[in-house]
Amino acid sequence: MTLAVVGDVFSPTPDNRPRVRTRDRVMRGGLHLFLIVMAIGWLIPVVGAIYSSLRPYDETSRKGFLSLPDTLTLQNYRDAWGQGQMRHHYWMTALIVIPAVLITLLLSSLVAFGVSRFTWRLNIVLLLLFTAGNLLPQQVIAQPLFQMYKRIPLPGFLSDTGYMLGSTAGLVTIHVAFQIGFCTFVLSNYMKTLPAELTEAAMIDGAGVLRQFWQVTLPLCRPALAALATLEFTWVFNDFFWAVLLENQGADRPITSSLANLGGQFFTNDNLVAAGSMLVAFPTILVYLLLQRQFVSGLTLGASKG
Repeated sequence: MTLAVVGDVFSPTPDNRPRVRTRDRVMRGGLHLFLIVMAIGWLIPVVGAIYSSLRPYDETSRKGFLSLPDTLTLQNYRDAWGQGQMRHHYWMTALIVIPAVLITLLLSSLVAFGVSRFTWRLNIVLLLLFTAGNLLPQQVIAQPLFQMYKRIPLPGFLSDTGYMLGSTAGLVTIHVAFQIGFCTFVLSNYMKTLPAELTEAAMIDGAGVLRQFWQVTLPLCRPALAALATLEFTWVFNDFFWAVLLENQGADRPITSSLANLGGQFFTNDNLVAAGSMLVAFPTILVYLLLQRQFVSGLTLGASKG
């Protein structure tokens, strides 16, 4: 091998750089091909729904779904917006999603701070308790929770029925209860990677526990919080099970239930439903695009650490 002398150090010349083996190239090419195929597989239903939503139903039924369009129109979106009462359901969804996400992140960050930044006898037990809640299927507690919600009273300004059942507060509560375990697990693992010297220095400067949490630890958790906010928004926004089970009035249900208003008893306009589905999916896509950078950085935290 030809060596170039730089001072007293021998180094390989550029002509003798390590060559990429053929097998590695084949594996890398196969991986790229697999990812491309998977991406296309995921995009086909979305592109098909968008294409269908822009065509009149009579044209699709006459020529077939895969036929070339004669006209492209936004009429299906206008009909879906009015028939599905999207404006009202968007507002009801906001009343559920925004408080649920904010309360979940606040409570889970407090618990994660306590179990990760302090050493006490039951911190691991408490973390396991929160994490174990994610293993419980929601359908298992549906009937007991329904009966419990029928008997828990609420003030009139929180519930039209006077009970948890049929109230927006009841939906927010169940979402917080089910999502807080996952968020606590993720945030506690991230907070453990933060240097302990930061909180020790704050303590020496006279900062109390809440100040250590609010002004020292929480700002450093911004990427993890952004990633969790994106995931939680998507999960709570897309919920249909608890909304149907716990909301008596259809008008008070979130946006996912508005799609049921677009189908008839004997006939369903699939193009109209496709347009409504795109309207329902738009907020989650928008949130992801706005928080994409923080979301990706939050998911890759610690990926390069040993």
